[in-house]
Amino acid sequence: MDNGRREIEVMANLLGSNDMQAGVNRTHFQKNNCLAINVIGSPGAGKTTLLEKTLPNLTLDLHVGVIEGDIFTSKDADRIAVHGVPVIQINTGGGCHLDSKMVSKVLPEFDWKVMDLIIIENVGNLVCPADFDLGEAFKVIVLSIVEGDDKPSKYPVIFRNAKAVVLNKMDFELLTDVNMEIMRNDIRTINPEIEIFEVSCRNGNGLHAWTSWLRHEVKVYKETNG
Repeated sequence: MDNGRREIEVMANLLGSNDMQAGVNRTHFQKNNCLAINVIGSPGAGKTTLLEKTLPNLTLDLHVGVIEGDIFTSKDADRIAVHGVPVIQINTGGGCHLDSKMVSKVLPEFDWKVMDLIIIENVGNLVCPADFDLGEAFKVIVLSIVEGDDKPSKYPVIFRNAKAVVLNKMDFELLTDVNMEIMRNDIRTINPEIEIFEVSCRNGNGLHAWTSWLRHEVKVYKETNG
């Protein structure tokens, strides 16, 4: 019983410390009038591919920076760098999520005089990242439909805390047994206010709606904080 209490105390202290730094990060983003979003999804959901397809549109009129979180390697950052945006890789060395202190350490690497949007791609995981605030304005989930229509009900916390979900790999719908009606209904039951985008990064379907919404969110943020 005592061990359980100690574990709860340690976790509470860890989250408390993280939340304090997240507040500092959030103030930094607000001060520089830059929208920061936290992109979360399972390994293989298509987070990096979604960014690759999103950046060419956004960078037509926005200055975008990317923070890539991964356990090892710089492969994702290398893919993003091809698109001509500033990108910093954070390797956790085994950790299953980014935390606010990791993010704070790389913030000086960006030119805040011009930055409009910072996209933080978290480590592939639907569990741990849900509890760790990075100072972002909101979270976005990327969920590949081939993961199964049961995922929203199995991982409700992250769906409850997110502002948008991108249902990716829609081009595989007819090749799987996924029930899209169940998936949509479960998402709406957990979070009635969440924005849902159905996207195929392979053929481009749905990308315009997603990028238009994200550009609008940048505009609203700047008008609110400017």
